Amino acid sequence: MANLKHRRSQNIAGDFYVDSSCIDCDTCRWMAPEVFNWQDDQSAVYQQPQDELQRIKAMQALLACPTASIGTVEKPTDIKAIQEQFPLLVAENVYHCGYHSESSYGAASYLIQRPEGNILVDSPRFAPPLVKQIENMGGIRYMYLTHRDDIADHEKYHQHFQCDRILHIDDISSGTKSVEIQLQSVENYQLDTDLLIIPVAGHTKGHTVLLYQEKFLFSGDHLAWSDRLQQLHAFRNACWYSWTELGKSMARLATYNFEWVLPGHGRRFHSDRATMQQQMRKCLEYIDNLA
Repeated sequence: MANLKHRRSQNIAGDFYVDSSCIDCDTCRWMAPEVFNWQDDQSAVYQQPQDELQRIKAMQALLACPTASIGTVEKPTDIKAIQEQFPLLVAENVYHCGYHSESSYGAASYLIQRPEGNILVDSPRFAPPLVKQIENMGGIRYMYLTHRDDIADHEKYHQHFQCDRILHIDDISSGTKSVEIQLQSVENYQLDTDLLIIPVAGHTKGHTVLLYQEKFLFSGDHLAWSDRLQQLHAFRNACWYSWTELGKSMARLATYNFEWVLPGHGRRFHSDRATMQQQMRKCLEYIDNLA
């Protein structure tokens, strides 16, 4: 839990605060941008919630924070009600799980609710309130892992829900050697008629992305929106395998249609398909300029 004694001096006075354990993962800043911002390499409260909606978003960010670095001076009385709001609806039948994990450096994970079986995209913390809510939503059929970095509590979710995990063999390590479905090809993998797994080597050798209904792209750490650049981009300073291969992968990905980019790290992006294609071209230019 956040420690009031370690409250950062950059926080504005009031109930909500961020303490010095913050790892600068950006979670609270995109979940509740009206309350949190970046100051001196960590997050801080720059404005206390101005209404009930802002307070709810700040509480959701508090629960999602991977290091429990967000606190309130007054003990909240609605914590259980906020817990029951997760997973948070993104659009249609796609949800943000919250409860980010420190071991994944605060990466976001998602749940696709489907009659054929739910898909958990990357792993959140194994938090009992979240687990209960996922049970109520039908459990988990597959746990799809985009790459080696955002696996968090995958083993606990597998044991609890008896779900099959999916990860490319090039990103398998000692902690994931028991994954049930180990992708081995550089070709696409059709998990179901509406679920296409696309290999996108670059950030890591075995990174893949998941395209759902030709609408939702779960992009892991391959592609995200940058508020600073105001465009889609890739992480040049966090490319662990090959920037050249990442460029090739991105060029192939640009041939697909989608309307949502839902990353592990970085910001989400939603637009019509024409704008998305324009943004993908800008992303490819960005990658070429940094080659």
